[in-house]
Amino acid sequence: MAPKSSIQGVTDELDKGRRSGALNRIVIPPCPELLARLQATMACAEPDLNEVARIASSDVAMAAVLIRSANGPMYAAGQPVQTLGQAMNRLGLEHTASVMAGFLAQRAIKVNPVHLQRFWERAAKRAMAMSFLAGKFPGMSADVAHTYGLFCHVGMPVMMQSVAGYSGTLVEARARRDRSPIQTENANHKTDHAVVGALVARVWRLAPAVMAAIRLHHDFDVLGDSQTDSEVQLLVATGLLAERMMLLHEGLDPDREWADHSARVLEWLQVSEDELVVWDLELRDMLEVS
Repeated sequence: MAPKSSIQGVTDELDKGRRSGALNRIVIPPCPELLARLQATMACAEPDLNEVARIASSDVAMAAVLIRSANGPMYAAGQPVQTLGQAMNRLGLEHTASVMAGFLAQRAIKVNPVHLQRFWERAAKRAMAMSFLAGKFPGMSADVAHTYGLFCHVGMPVMMQSVAGYSGTLVEARARRDRSPIQTENANHKTDHAVVGALVARVWRLAPAVMAAIRLHHDFDVLGDSQTDSEVQLLVATGLLAERMMLLHEGLDPDREWADHSARVLEWLQVSEDELVVWDLELRDMLEVS
């Protein structure tokens, strides 16, 4: 059997759970047709720019989101862009595809605003923080980082739709101090949002590293584990930094996960607290519009 923390091990776990475990009651929204077309195009050795533009222009709201993103502080330079083509040129192909994926995911997966306030707004903010952090670590894909940031907690709204009593579990998980939220979810439902989120990534054919990192994003024992893909480890580690930077931007105190694991993550990444302060200042203006 493949190691549990490997990409293949995560895939095997999801397939087994889907056949006979708690996952067989989870309803995964179908991948939007436009997103499937986009993924197929981007999977080509040389993606067809005209096809990406056709997909983007097929939805007026999605085209508007791309133009707004291109005029945001991360990319704005010179005159504001006014057309979809100008926006795509400024954003670049990979980030254009990431923004489109986020728009389509938000439309496909509905969120209960009472229990998951500002879910997609915060997902977009996390994705932007991950893209920013990708620029700090050589070899890290900004596209993969953005996708991971966007879908990291997608298991929550999916469980809200499929699992009776999950809203109460979220309230309980936030209140308990004797165990982690993931442990509370498993105690109540025999699965958790990390597993369900990974299943969404598998069904929607997101990058295998993204799927595995979503599954492992609360498991910091994978850092330095030779059985875990290095890209997955980097996503998990920087994901904690992104969450911390989001909380800083919102004026909130560090969460328990940061308190418990930040020292290990910063050491593994070879990042100092001083560097994190500087990065936070660099990122703040970008997050204002996310």
